[in-house]
Amino acid sequence: MRKKQRGCIDVAQLITNALKKKPQVKASDIVKATGFSRAYVNRFFQQLKQEGKIVLLGNANTARYILADQKIILRTKRGIMTFRRMLRNINLSEDIVLDEIVKNTGIFAGISENVSRILSYAFTEMLNNAIEHSGSRSIEVFMEKSGNAVCFKVFDKGVGIFHSIMQKMKFRDQMEAINELLKGKLSTMPASHSGEGIFFTSRLADTLVIQSAKKKLIFDNTIKDTFIRDGADVKGTKVVFSIGLDSGRNTEDVFRQYAGNSFKFDKTEVRVKLYHDGVQYLSRSQARRIVSGLEKFKTIQLDFDNVETIGQGFADEIFRVWKARFPHINVVAVNTNQNIQFMINRAVPTQ
Repeated sequence: MRKKQRGCIDVAQLITNALKKKPQVKASDIVKATGFSRAYVNRFFQQLKQEGKIVLLGNANTARYILADQKIILRTKRGIMTFRRMLRNINLSEDIVLDEIVKNTGIFAGISENVSRILSYAFTEMLNNAIEHSGSRSIEVFMEKSGNAVCFKVFDKGVGIFHSIMQKMKFRDQMEAINELLKGKLSTMPASHSGEGIFFTSRLADTLVIQSAKKKLIFDNTIKDTFIRDGADVKGTKVVFSIGLDSGRNTEDVFRQYAGNSFKFDKTEVRVKLYHDGVQYLSRSQARRIVSGLEKFKTIQLDFDNVETIGQGFADEIFRVWKARFPHINVVAVNTNQNIQFMINRAVPTQ
């Protein structure tokens, strides 16, 4: 195609006229119509944008310009249900990224207030973790509203969450790091973080998957269970969060469930089955691993769902020895079968 003379065409006017004929225009449309370079055409888009005459919505493949008319902006935003960005981890702020999603897409449009709050909390917490803990130079974020759900992904190529915890807390392996992470209040930067973000996010989601190295930690609140599975070898950390648009959860109830009316995080729950390590019954050493660090809480709920039996040493270590050290802490056993309850009753000192 033969290039047209630049001086003969008012590119800014061409863009404006095009937007009067159709609701949105891409830079590639004007490049094709004029034969000018993308860099040259973009100068006029930026000029019109700075003058407040047009607005850029979306990003990457979904980026499009529209007239700066509020009705047009709202209508166009509602059609953008996907956000994807590769972010440089330099002076990066999670709230600014969230604000960009809210302003430039329709993902948050029309969703209930409780789901909006959950999504905002979870996204900023997970992105902040990647920003401050991963050591990754770049972070990929993705969010999409599709069907009756919203999901987001945060993917960094840093040290990896399980490996980072293992190193900084001097644990033996990544499984020990995962089990400690599940308790809540674990932070490798206690001066600036409470360690509560993942714990509360895992309770607010329909599903939350945290994948790093060859381990995948899965929280599935649709069936009220938690899994640790082997997966593909992932460099860094990949977090995938999903919540239904009809979710009845809300942040206040979840915070109050584990923090009480004071909103001080003082309750946790531990799924005992995750400490099996392939053995038939749980021993005293495994009990010590479970209660390690739990003295920070006032109430501990031990969930024995899908646990067939425990050893006498396991029950004695938690319900007599450890309880004697921390008598002010309330330890509650739930989902116990007859065998487990028998062992617990034997261990509890008679009054």
